[in-house]
Amino acid sequence: MTIVIADIFGNSNIGVYCFACEGWAAVPAGTPSSKKKRFEDCLGVDVCEVNVAGSRLLGIMMAGNANGLVLPHIIRDHELETIKKSTKLNIQILEDERTALGNLILANDNGAIVDPAFPTSAIRKLEELLQVEVIRGHISGLPYVGSMAVATIKGAIINPLAHDDEKNTIKDLLKVQIEPSTVNGGVPFVRSGLLATSHGAVTGPLTLGKELMAISQVMQL
Repeated sequence: MTIVIADIFGNSNIGVYCFACEGWAAVPAGTPSSKKKRFEDCLGVDVCEVNVAGSRLLGIMMAGNANGLVLPHIIRDHELETIKKSTKLNIQILEDERTALGNLILANDNGAIVDPAFPTSAIRKLEELLQVEVIRGHISGLPYVGSMAVATIKGAIINPLAHDDEKNTIKDLLKVQIEPSTVNGGVPFVRSGLLATSHGAVTGPLTLGKELMAISQVMQL
């Protein structure tokens, strides 16, 4: 269990371009094989090299946990086939106008919180796919819950401006301890600079010592 410092294509926003859940991760097409190997070893995952809708912004486009992976309706057929061949996760295409699912869904293997604008039909589909309770919520009063936190089955890093009632909701639903922190030297959108599983974490090279300490402690790395 460790924390790896890495960029992606020279960019410190590792969580914008990449996605990780227990056992599986995705990196953009063109990622060097040496970097994929580092991610595999650190996170304890199989790594899939793919784009979504022709975009490298995988962390923004997808969400999921050890039970399932949700993808936007704009994904292309060949991209979907690449993902299906790389994982045994159940996969759901969400037929919704929203496509930045990674920004709008915060999930671990115990629960999930989503943008309050999601219709009940979408929430029911997510509950069936992820096999957890799914509720609507905010972090820091904003609906972009997936961008505001990163959660594993061991702990969660959350935007430091989160309200107390939001923290309590996340702690109770996801059944983990939480720690307010920024990443990449003060960025409050935690997901943008952090990938994590129960095995390890990858964070951007601008991340400070105190931020690394918060990640290490709450995620037990």
